[in-house]
Amino acid sequence: MSTRDRLESLTANLTVPQARAEAGSAQNEASQSAPANPESAAVETRFPPITPGRSAASGPKTGPGHLLAFRGQTLALETEIARLKDALAHHEGAHAVRKLDPTHVRLSKWANRHESTYKSPQFLRLKDDIQHAGGNVQPILVRPIEGTPEYYEIIFGHRRHRACLELGIAVLAAIWTEPLADEVVVAFMDRENRERADLSPYEQGLMYQRALDENLYRSNRQLAEALGVSHTWVNKALTVAQLPPPIIDCFATPLDVQHRHAELITAALDKDRRGVLKRAERLRGQQLSASSIVALLLETPKQSVAVPCVVRLDKKIVGSVRADLNGAINIRLKPGVVGLENLDELAQAMNAFLLKKQSSAESP
Repeated sequence: MSTRDRLESLTANLTVPQARAEAGSAQNEASQSAPANPESAAVETRFPPITPGRSAASGPKTGPGHLLAFRGQTLALETEIARLKDALAHHEGAHAVRKLDPTHVRLSKWANRHESTYKSPQFLRLKDDIQHAGGNVQPILVRPIEGTPEYYEIIFGHRRHRACLELGIAVLAAIWTEPLADEVVVAFMDRENRERADLSPYEQGLMYQRALDENLYRSNRQLAEALGVSHTWVNKALTVAQLPPPIIDCFATPLDVQHRHAELITAALDKDRRGVLKRAERLRGQQLSASSIVALLLETPKQSVAVPCVVRLDKKIVGSVRADLNGAINIRLKPGVVGLENLDELAQAMNAFLLKKQSSAESP
C-alpha cells in the first residue's frame, strides 16, 4: 500500500466542517456576483490550478488531499518560474547598440591592421558600401575607456570604424560594459578576423607575436589552445611576423607576404643569413612582385642573376632592366614613357650601345 493510500485510510473520517464549507461557498458566490474592481481588473493574474483536470467543487476533502494539492500547486509555480527564467536567459549578454562619434573611439592596443590595409581595394569597396548604406550595418564592438566618459576602445571592427571616420559619419557600435581581460580581447579579435577571413598572414602573425611579448600566454601552444586554433597555424603566422625588417621592406607591402614565402625565406636565412640580407638590401624599393622577390632572395651565389635595375626619369621609376635565369635581358617600360612612334629610335640607341660595348671588348 502506498503512503498516500495509508494516509487516506487513516484520515477517511476527517472532513471540512459544514459551517466553514458553507461560508466558503457563500463567499465564492458573493465574489462572483460582486462588480469587478477596475484597478484589480487591470492586472492579469495567472495562477496554476490546484489539481489539473478537476474543478473547485470536486476538490480534495481530506487533509492529505489538501497537502497533495498544495504540493501540486507549488510544483506548477516552480515550473512557471523556470520557464520565465529560461525566457529571460535569451536576453542575458545583450549589449546596448548606439551610434558613436568615430573621433571618440580609440584603436585597441591589440590593433593588428597594417596601414596598407586602408589603401587596399577591399577596404575601398567596404568604405563605398558603408557610404551608400549611410553607415555600417554590422556593429563594431567597443568597451568604455576607464576614467574617460564618452570615449571607447575598439575590441573588433577597426576597418568599419576607419571607414566611418574617413567618411565623417557616426559608427554603429555594440558597447561591452562588463570587465574584459586582455586575453579575451585578443580571442575576440582573432575569432572575428578568422571568421571574416580578411586578415593577412603578416597582420595575424603580428597580433600573435604581440600577445606573446606581453606575456598573455606562456608559449605558442598555450596561445593556440586559448584561441582554438592549431599549433601549426600559430607557428606559420609567427614565421611571417618574425621575418627581419630588411626582408619585409623588400615587398611593396607586408600584406603581400604569404605563409609559403616566409617558410622559404626562413629556410634560406638559416643556411645563408648574410647573403639573403645582402640581396634584400639591393631589392629594396624595386616594386617587384612578391614571387619575384622571393625567387631573387633565394638565389645562391652560383645561381645568382643580376638584380633588376630600375630606369628613372626625374627620380621617378619608369621601368626596369632585368635578367632571367637563362641570361636573357628584358627591358620593361611603363606605358606612356616611350611612344610607339619612338620604338625605332629606341632600337637605334640600343644598337649604338651594343656596338660601343663590342668595340671596347675587341680593343687591345
